[in-house]
Amino acid sequence: MLKILRAVISLFVAAEMFFGSLANGFVEKPEMPETQTGEFTRYVNAFTGTGGIPWACAMLSPAACAPFGCVRVGPDTCAAGGTAAIKTNTSGYYYEHRHILGFSLGRLSGTGARDYGMFRVTPCVKGEKPACLAFSHNDEKACPGYYSVYLPAAGALCEMTAASHTAVMRFNFAKDKGNAVYIDAASILSSGSTQNAKITYDEAENSLSAETTLFGTFSGRYQGLKVYLYAVPDKTPAGASVEGAGALVRFDEKEFTLKTGISFVSAENAKENLLAETRDKGFDEIKKAALGEWEKRLSAIKIEADEETKQIFYTALYHAMIMPTDFTDTNGEYTGFDKKTHKAEGFTYRTDMSLWDTCRNAHSLYSLVAPDIQRDCVESLLLMAEQGGVLPRWPMGCGYSGSMFGNPADIVLAESYLKGFDFDARKAYEYMRDCADGKIGGDDLKNEINLFNECGYLPDDLCPRYSVSKTLEYAWERGALARFALALGEEEDCERFSSLARNYKNIWDDENKYFAPRNSDGSFGKFTPYVTSFFDDIFGTKFFRAYCEGGARHWRWSAQQDVRGLIELFGSEDYFVSELEKFMKDASAQRAALDPGSGFWIGNQHDIHTPYLFSEAGRPDLTQKWVRWTLKNRFSTDIDGLDGNDDGGTLSSWYVFSALGIYPLAGTEYYYIGSPCVDRAQITLGSGETLVITVKNQAEKNVYVKSATLDGRPLDLVKISHADIAQGGEIVFEMTDSGNQKRN
Repeated sequence: MLKILRAVISLFVAAEMFFGSLANGFVEKPEMPETQTGEFTRYVNAFTGTGGIPWACAMLSPAACAPFGCVRVGPDTCAAGGTAAIKTNTSGYYYEHRHILGFSLGRLSGTGARDYGMFRVTPCVKGEKPACLAFSHNDEKACPGYYSVYLPAAGALCEMTAASHTAVMRFNFAKDKGNAVYIDAASILSSGSTQNAKITYDEAENSLSAETTLFGTFSGRYQGLKVYLYAVPDKTPAGASVEGAGALVRFDEKEFTLKTGISFVSAENAKENLLAETRDKGFDEIKKAALGEWEKRLSAIKIEADEETKQIFYTALYHAMIMPTDFTDTNGEYTGFDKKTHKAEGFTYRTDMSLWDTCRNAHSLYSLVAPDIQRDCVESLLLMAEQGGVLPRWPMGCGYSGSMFGNPADIVLAESYLKGFDFDARKAYEYMRDCADGKIGGDDLKNEINLFNECGYLPDDLCPRYSVSKTLEYAWERGALARFALALGEEEDCERFSSLARNYKNIWDDENKYFAPRNSDGSFGKFTPYVTSFFDDIFGTKFFRAYCEGGARHWRWSAQQDVRGLIELFGSEDYFVSELEKFMKDASAQRAALDPGSGFWIGNQHDIHTPYLFSEAGRPDLTQKWVRWTLKNRFSTDIDGLDGNDDGGTLSSWYVFSALGIYPLAGTEYYYIGSPCVDRAQITLGSGETLVITVKNQAEKNVYVKSATLDGRPLDLVKISHADIAQGGEIVFEMTDSGNQKRN
């Protein structure tokens, strides 16, 4: 069906592009530039995850950006006529669209939220801003740090690249005169709004300045996000006119470059950012620098594998390194959660952390191969709590988004400390403890946590939504807090939080062997394991409100802090294994399916760890089997190459870890042992040491680990600690096609 729709759309767009070319006098299309990628970046497919079923889309964009940068400059797409603008992919770009509104400077990566989309630049047609412009994927290219597209109606080849805070666009028009671009100070991704947008042109300085306040999906949940622009063309315009919140800038030049710096602090800082990052540098030099930064980041893990595996692997590693966002100007200033200007000393203040998702593996990946980024995140989280009153669960821009639930920052901070990161652990612990004791946070949060502490679970009749899911998440997070307390010598707190971590058992319906909604009188509510909460979302019902973004089968495995205790609830290891394998076998037949069903769904975060649980029940062979199945069947480089929203690099991080043969047990210092799909990997650790992973007898049929050693010592096939690999060494896997192993 999707292929037929694409064919019909392509036919109409081809006609539109033909008439657009006709209007330009059949000018010859310029030769599309080469992407010029390097040793590692050449394997990245920037279009992976940009299309497919809308709600199952990975929500990714081919926008140009620097690693973990601030600016993400790229196309904002729409349907014909400019209608239904950007309502299908929250990153602003949807592969099935065939029209472009223009090129905005920011977007979130892989999330379910539409935000940013500021200062959109649109090439004009006959000197006027068009509603939208048709384009073909045949005339479109992207690689890390670069994006380009040819727009026939405007007769313009549009290229863009980026430094951290600066977007650089180069326009090559077909005509020598009468060319123009429109800069919209009031733009935002669809469903959002702006306030106080304005733009000015300084003829003497040949610059444009603009500002706006964004109210997107997340920024609209606090007082809005103010952002400033400073833009400089490399050619003197033939004229510039301000039209409300937009500016039409005209050129009697065939080719010109526009540099655009942004700041979330001030207009002066936007200018300073642009000058500091791109002064006296041309487009190609900036593009080369962006590519070099990506090469350096991606080279942290050098793998030997077949071409397809390399493409999926480095595309995943690339997507895992787009966020968190650099929110620190080049002078060190940033806007804090108290909406005041602060200065970061000795680190980079970062935001846009999809913590409820990324706490499960992405921060573990940064801890291993990008510890500078992980330290930035830890320091930033502490400042958010200091300036805003409580640790965030989904910090976006300069405020609390309120998205999702629980205290996922606890997982990140506890794990960071257990892995040796140096930060003010006492301060972090106090924020975590006080929140867990219901002393800080908003009234709703405090009341919810106090209810959890007093009742031992969240009663379904007293909790409007997600009583089961929230109980499980709070219990998981208390397990991490208990580990943190023990590491700090707080033994009494450790015992108390360990007890709270076992609260998950209080909502176990032993008759049905599921976590079920439980009322304040102790009675269990009715539930249907094979129906998910999406039924409520579609039909407006409240039958399955106890579970978030899934159902009882998805949440059945959510006791990562006490997997052995979870297995005991099932009654035996054999029953646990048989039920878990049924769950895995019930995964949807296709990746990124219309309906993911009630079986294993890696496209959402709460059950992505489940293939690794077989090992805890004495069946590492089944962990190996299902990890390799997931690597093969749930990832590709297609436009629908992920099984759901990437959520700040979470699904991508799952692939990176699992391809290497290890996977983090979030909130702890341990990694599960899996089944690597690479031949060899060389990982540069934060310590500067190298961890080598060698895989013997690698083959598609050899999914089982016959043996594993670390520096010659036999490894348990269940877990390995961070301390074991933090100083480097060599893990050797010997693979086989026989799955009759038992736990070592």
